[in-house]
Amino acid sequence: MIMTFGQMAGMIAAVAFLILVIFMSKTLVNLTKTVNELTNSIEVLTGDADSIAKELEVLVNQTNTLMEDVNEKSKTIEPIFETAAELSESISELNNVSRNFAKSVSASTKTAAKASTLLKVGKVAFGAMNNMKQKQEQKNKEEL
Repeated sequence: MIMTFGQMAGMIAAVAFLILVIFMSKTLVNLTKTVNELTNSIEVLTGDADSIAKELEVLVNQTNTLMEDVNEKSKTIEPIFETAAELSESISELNNVSRNFAKSVSASTKTAAKASTLLKVGKVAFGAMNNMKQKQEQKNKEEL
């Protein structure tokens, strides 16, 4: 059996095509495995995303509940802070009144001290005047 050049070329082309088909089938098998793994990974990620979304929803609901509780409690203690502010103002006013009272008492004390000094001076002067008067009367009696 003798082959012509055309038959040899056809045989080479057929072998080349067979080799191409073998490599393409290996590539397709590898591509199929990769796509399957990618599909599995996407399924796992989707499942994880779903569980994260559920946990996030629970967390948001708990946060909302907590914020409502905090708001209610802040409304409850708000009057305490208002009362504390009013008490602070009252104490400030009391301090001012006490300061003014202390100043007036101090001024009164100074005035009383001056009056006491004047009284002492007046008493001494009155006593001296009485002594002089008594001496004058004694002198007048002695002269008589």
